Amino acid sequence: MITVHLRYEIDPDRVDDFEEYGRRWIHLVGKLGGNHHGYFLPGEGDSDIAYALFTFPSLADYERYRLEAQTDPECIEAYRFAQDTRCIRRYERRFLSPVFG
Repeated sequence: MITVHLRYEIDPDRVDDFEEYGRRWIHLVGKLGGNHHGYFLPGEGDSDIAYALFTFPSLADYERYRLEAQTDPECIEAYRFAQDTRCIRRYERRFLSPVFG
């Protein structure tokens, strides 16, 4: 199992757009075989940092998701939405191995 941790630097004036972007990807990760654990928007503290976590059964499944996302019309539209709104300034991706009880 592999968990992807995304740390976003977002435009604090575009949090609503980023939230819409996140809602789209929660659906899309599930559609393409993953389990999304949510987007975490700024609250107290930094106003321009957000996070997301999602899990795939294996790194190979994640890589398949990445390939499928490149040609999936809904994924392409979600990417465009982020570009058009400029809600994301940059992001970092980490791969984690979860430990469950």
